[in-house]
Amino acid sequence: MRSHYCGDLRKEHIGEDITLTGWIHRRRDHGGVIFLDLRDREGLTQVVFDPDREESFALADSCRNEYVVEVKGTVRGRPEGTINSDMPTGEIEVLGKELVILNKSDTPPFQLDEHQQVGEEVRLRHRYIDLRRPEMQEKMRFRSKVTMAIRNYLDEHGFLDIETPILNRATPEGARDYLVPSRVHEGHFFALPQSPQLFKQLLMVAGFDRYYQVAKCFRDEDLRADRQPEFTQIDIEASFLNEEEIMSITETMIRKLFLELKGVDLGDFPRMPYSEAMQRYGSDKPDLRYPMELVDVADLMAEIEFKVFAGPAKDPQGRVAALKVPGGAKLTRKIIDEYTKFVSIYGAKGLAWIKVNELEKGVEGLQSPIVKFLGADVAMAIMERLGAENGDIVFFGADKEKIVSEALGALRIKAGEDLEMAQSEWAPLWVVDFPMFEETDNGGLTALHHPFTAPSCSAEELKANPLTALSRAYDMVLNGCELGGGSIRIHDQEMQASVLELLGISEEEADDKFGFLLKALKFGAPPHGGLAFGLDRLIMLMTGTDSIREVIAFPKTQSSACMMTQAPGVVSAAQLRELNIKLRKTP
Repeated sequence: MRSHYCGDLRKEHIGEDITLTGWIHRRRDHGGVIFLDLRDREGLTQVVFDPDREESFALADSCRNEYVVEVKGTVRGRPEGTINSDMPTGEIEVLGKELVILNKSDTPPFQLDEHQQVGEEVRLRHRYIDLRRPEMQEKMRFRSKVTMAIRNYLDEHGFLDIETPILNRATPEGARDYLVPSRVHEGHFFALPQSPQLFKQLLMVAGFDRYYQVAKCFRDEDLRADRQPEFTQIDIEASFLNEEEIMSITETMIRKLFLELKGVDLGDFPRMPYSEAMQRYGSDKPDLRYPMELVDVADLMAEIEFKVFAGPAKDPQGRVAALKVPGGAKLTRKIIDEYTKFVSIYGAKGLAWIKVNELEKGVEGLQSPIVKFLGADVAMAIMERLGAENGDIVFFGADKEKIVSEALGALRIKAGEDLEMAQSEWAPLWVVDFPMFEETDNGGLTALHHPFTAPSCSAEELKANPLTALSRAYDMVLNGCELGGGSIRIHDQEMQASVLELLGISEEEADDKFGFLLKALKFGAPPHGGLAFGLDRLIMLMTGTDSIREVIAFPKTQSSACMMTQAPGVVSAAQLRELNIKLRKTP
């Protein structure tokens, strides 16, 4: 029906007879001349209808926003003084000769104007209209470009696009699986995949060598602000490559992506061990745009009488750390109270602070309710260790190591954002040398990544010192967000059995959960590893968007619901009977 997209017309098309189709973005009546801004996915074009063409003029006069129309006309230059330099098509307009209304539209629930703020609930309920907005169209187009660029890159490097099953076997621990009842196998259920992890490992056992997939994954998570029950991964796995080779391939891919689509050279990604990241930044995905670091001061606090600090300082599992915020002395007491409430989210019981007003006056130049408990010598020693200067504020955390690291690590980012302290627009890095395990509250072990991650040591060394053992895992981080996580996998059946045993999984349970993988590892499994990128999060970062819901065509809300289709919904009694399911009312 069309000869051109609206947004593709330029001054070189002047004089051409063309046909456009699209939606009426805006209608204006200027003294007997009607202007229709016609919109399609490529942009806007101004169409002019003169009254000398009575039929088309009358139709144009009857048009309203979001009518779908076909326009035939001639491209001409805009009159002098009417050129719109803010529009790609701002040098031309179309003199409309014929107009066909293909479909009318009710008055939309909101105007598709980029300057109008509309509540997210309204937008999601009418997502098909929201997606017509030029900024949303651009995000979806950009997402398509990113996906295509990734596919092309991986194809050039010998990776095969192979699909893995969506209907999988539910594992006993899969409390967060989405379950799908089987009609033909009464009382049995499939589970939607949280990741293609086991299948991509089996593809390596099968000899495909290099695999990738743009994979849909599902996770029935607790309600969180920026998570989705269904999300998209760029899933990658390769055989006969070590971690350095996998990291090199994927780092080059991301750098190429940013350079081609954003004009940004990310440069070489630095490496940082997990232990260093936690010690300096309180996070395993540190945002290096902000220069502040956590500094341990437990040795200075251990002998003071103030138990709030002295207790954790003497506790082998405790931590006392300080965070210097340059220029932070200007923060009001109200903001400090807000920060205190903020760190409580991470389990902190309070937030001690010292404002540095006049350091040359010694302890008299420090402003804080805690200075008197520290004593002059300790207070000044802390200032010296931190390199504090006039105008700074120092925040303190004293508690279990995990609480202090997470609370001050999060406060570091919040204060950095509030005080606009970012020193660069992009800050990528690799976090490496993760622990294999961490201790659970009941004294057991849990895998820090997943139980198929290979350790950096032998099975004997792993069993002897599981909590000090490191894994061959690596995470790509950008601006404090984990873009992708991966590892070298266990390809030896005995090593895999050892890891499962350390996790407290019996042979019977292991066979029930992962028997097909354990059996496959006995048949010549090659060394292999991989990495999975969160595509939604990557697009969110590249487009400068605050929410992944803005870069997914039809997202769910924070409560895992679809406002548009009203999913999830109830099903009929007949459907339940056919599936042999009986609902039980919660008391």
